[in-house]
Amino acid sequence: MVRIDSPEVQEFEKAHLATLRSLAPECMVLLKKNGDFPLSSPCKIALYGAGARETIKGGTGSGDVNVRHYVTVEEGLENAGFTVTTAAWMNGYSAAREAAIRDFYEGIAKEAKELGKSVFLVGMGRTPEEPHYEFPLDGDGDVCVYVLSRNSGEGADRPGNEGDYLITEDEKRDILRCAKQYKKFMLVLNVGGPVDISPVLNQVDNILLLSQLGSVTGDAFADVLLGKACPSGKLTTTWAKAGDVMAIGDFAGRDDTRYREGIFVGYRYYDAAGVNPLFPFGFGLSYTEFETDCTGFSVENGIATIEAKVRNIGNFPGKETVQLYYSAPDGKLIKPLRELGAYRKTRKLLPGESETLMLDLPLENMASWDSENDCWLLEQGEYLFSLGSVPVGTVFLDGNSTSDPLSHSGGEADFEDWQPQIRREIPRGLPYIRVSAVSLGRIGHYDRRKAPREHISLEDLSEFSIKELATICVDKHSDAEDMAAIIGNSASRLAGGAGETAAIVSEKGYGTIVMADGPAGLRIATKYIETEDGQEGMDAEAFSSILNILPPEIRQLILLKLQQNEEKAKSSTVLYHYASAIPIGTALAQAWNPDVVETCGDLVGEEMELFGANVWLAPALNIHRSPLCGRNFEYYSEDPLISGKTAAAMTRGVQKHEKCAVTIKHFACNNQETNRYGSNSVVSQRALREIYLKGFEICVKEAAPKALMTSYNLLNGTHTANRGDLINKVLRGEWSFEGIVMTDWGTTNDKFNLGVYGASCPALCIKAGNDLMMAGSKEDVDGILTGLRDGTITRAELEACAGRILALSKELS
Repeated sequence: MVRIDSPEVQEFEKAHLATLRSLAPECMVLLKKNGDFPLSSPCKIALYGAGARETIKGGTGSGDVNVRHYVTVEEGLENAGFTVTTAAWMNGYSAAREAAIRDFYEGIAKEAKELGKSVFLVGMGRTPEEPHYEFPLDGDGDVCVYVLSRNSGEGADRPGNEGDYLITEDEKRDILRCAKQYKKFMLVLNVGGPVDISPVLNQVDNILLLSQLGSVTGDAFADVLLGKACPSGKLTTTWAKAGDVMAIGDFAGRDDTRYREGIFVGYRYYDAAGVNPLFPFGFGLSYTEFETDCTGFSVENGIATIEAKVRNIGNFPGKETVQLYYSAPDGKLIKPLRELGAYRKTRKLLPGESETLMLDLPLENMASWDSENDCWLLEQGEYLFSLGSVPVGTVFLDGNSTSDPLSHSGGEADFEDWQPQIRREIPRGLPYIRVSAVSLGRIGHYDRRKAPREHISLEDLSEFSIKELATICVDKHSDAEDMAAIIGNSASRLAGGAGETAAIVSEKGYGTIVMADGPAGLRIATKYIETEDGQEGMDAEAFSSILNILPPEIRQLILLKLQQNEEKAKSSTVLYHYASAIPIGTALAQAWNPDVVETCGDLVGEEMELFGANVWLAPALNIHRSPLCGRNFEYYSEDPLISGKTAAAMTRGVQKHEKCAVTIKHFACNNQETNRYGSNSVVSQRALREIYLKGFEICVKEAAPKALMTSYNLLNGTHTANRGDLINKVLRGEWSFEGIVMTDWGTTNDKFNLGVYGASCPALCIKAGNDLMMAGSKEDVDGILTGLRDGTITRAELEACAGRILALSKELS
C-alpha cells in the first residue's frame, strides 16, 4: 500500500491508461462497413447523439468506478486533432438532458412516497429517459459520427421501451438525416447491451459497437476512427429485433421466474427457433478481410484438434478470432444445433501474413447433463465440428460414455423444459473419425487436478468462544444501523471500500480481508483523510449516483459526515487513490482474447496492492439469459464457455499478485434485477448444470479463485446462500473449491427482503457453508448463536466457516 499525498496524475495512472488504450480496440465490434473508414487524417467532423459529449464509460451501481477522469467521444476526437463542428447541437442536448434528469429524480421521490418505500430501493438501477430534442443538423465537414448511448445498472432491469431497447423517433430521425446529409457517416453504439436498430439498419453503411470502455473510451475510439488500431471484437450475445427476443420463459415481474426454455438460451434458442437475428453471436467484422482454412482434423487421447490457417487478405493490419462449434447427436437428450467448443485469436496480422492456430476440444466437454442419473452423458452418434459456419469434420462415437454419478443438487423445477423440433443435417465427404467410447473411460467434466492451499486446522480454533466464531463469520459492523454498509461503503481501512472482516480477525493475528467493489475496476473513494479509526472518504461526488437515490434523512447524514471530513481535512493531509476504469465485462468478453482480460486483471491487482484492497468483488459471470437484465453489462456472455474462460483469465490476472484475491459472482442463476432480493429462479437440473453453473465450474477448475459470492435470488425455492447442496456438494465437493463463500450485500437483512420468501437465514448460511455474511449486522451474529442453541448448526460447522475466513485472512496478510 502506498500513501499518495499529491493530487497530480501519478506515473502508474499514465501507464495503466496507456495499457487500457492499447487493448480497448479488441473489445470493439465492427458491425457494418462500406470502406469509408478508417480515415487517413483528422478533419472537420460533425458529432451528434446522446453519447457524443455524455459518453457512458460503464453502467451504474456497485460496478461503477470513481475515476479521476474519463475521456468522452468528443474529447477523444479533439485530442486526436479533429475539429468538432457541432458544439451548438451538443450544448442544446446537454441542457435538455439536465432537465430530464431533474424530472427523473423528482419522479423517483414521488413514486417512493406513494409506494411507502425507500427512495434508494425504488430508484436503484433506473436511469433517466432520453429527452425529446430537435435541433438542426448543421455541422460542417464531410464526416459525421452519431453516438447512440444507453445506460443501465444494478437494481433494475431495462424497461425495453423507446430510449432503451428500442430507438426513439428523435434518434431514428437524426440518424437517417445524418446518413443522407454527410458523405461519410458512422453510427457508433455506446451501449452495454443489445439495442434494436432495425429501423435504421439498412440505411446506415458503417456501424461500430464501441461499447463502454472505461477511462479511455474516447481516445480509443479516435484511434480506431483514424486506423491507428483495428476493431477486432466479436459479439458474445445475440442482437435480435425486439419482437424476436426469446420469450418462452418468464422474465421479471413475478416472485417465481420459470426458466422454461431450459438449455435453449441465446444463440441456442435462435438456432432452434429458426430466427435470424440482427447480428448473431460471434459476429464481428474488421477493417481488413481474412481467409480461414481448416488444415488439419484429428482425435488423439480423447481430444479433437482442429488446425486452422488464417490469412489476412485485406489492406489493413488486424486480428481474427477462430470459433470452433460442435453439433451433438440427439439421443436420450435433445441437443442444440451448435455449441461453442473452443476459440483462439490470432496475433496482429499484416496484409498478406498468416498464422496457424490449433484448437483443442476434449470430447468429454461435449457431454450433456443426464438428470435421471445425475451424471454427464456423452451420447453415441455423429458429432459435427465447424469453424464458424463451415463444417470441417465428423467424429463418430460408437457408444455412450458417462461420468461417475454426481450430486442431485439445486432443487427441482415444476415444469418440463421446452423441447424444440430441430432437424440437423450432417454433410458427407468431410474427414470422418471413429472413436471408441471404451477408450474414453469415465469422463470427468472440466476436470483439473490441483494442489490444495494450506488451511487452518480445526484444532487452531479451540481457543475461540462461540461468540467470537460467530463474529468472524459476519462482516465488520456496528450495533447501530449503518446505511453506508448496505451501499457498499463500510471498510475503515480503505475509504469507499465495500467491507472488511471483523476486528477480531486481525486482533487474533490473522490479518484483515479488505474488499473493494467491481467488476469494471476498483470502486473506492478518490480522496480521503487518515484518522485514528482508519480512512475516511471526503468526496461526495464519488458517490453522487447513489446519494441521489438515498432517502433524504440518510443522504443528509452521509453528506454531513462528508462535510465534517472536509473540515478535518483543513488540518489533515488529504490523500488520494484514483483507480482506473477498465472496459465493462461484456466488452472484455468481446475481445475473445484471454490475454487482454488477464492484462486487465493484472492492472486491477496492481491497483489493489497500491490502495490496500486484497479482495476484489469481481469478476461477475452470470449468463445473459435476457437482453433486458439491467446488470448484463457487468457479465460476459450468453454462452457459459466464454463466460467461464473470461472469468478464469481475469482471476489469473488479479491473483498473480500474491496478496490479492477475486470473488467470482453471483452463484447462481442471478439473471434479473427486478425483485432481486426475493426472486425465485425455477430452473431444471439440466439447464442449471449446462448453462448456469458451467461457467463457474470452468473458472474454479482452471483458475482457483479464492472467494465466491452467492446471489440474492432463491434457486428452486431456497436462497442460494442457504443451499448446502450447491455450496458443499457441487462447489466444494465436485469442483474442489477451497476459498471462502460470502453472501451478497443485505441478503440476510429483513429490511430489504420484503418479498414473499423473506430473507435468507444466517444460521442456515453457516450450515450451507456460506462462510461470511455481508454487509454484517448484530442480527446476523445473534441469528448464528440462536442456530447453535436450537441445534440448527453445530460448533464444527461454525468452525469450518470461520476457519476458511481465517485461512484466507492469513494468506492475504
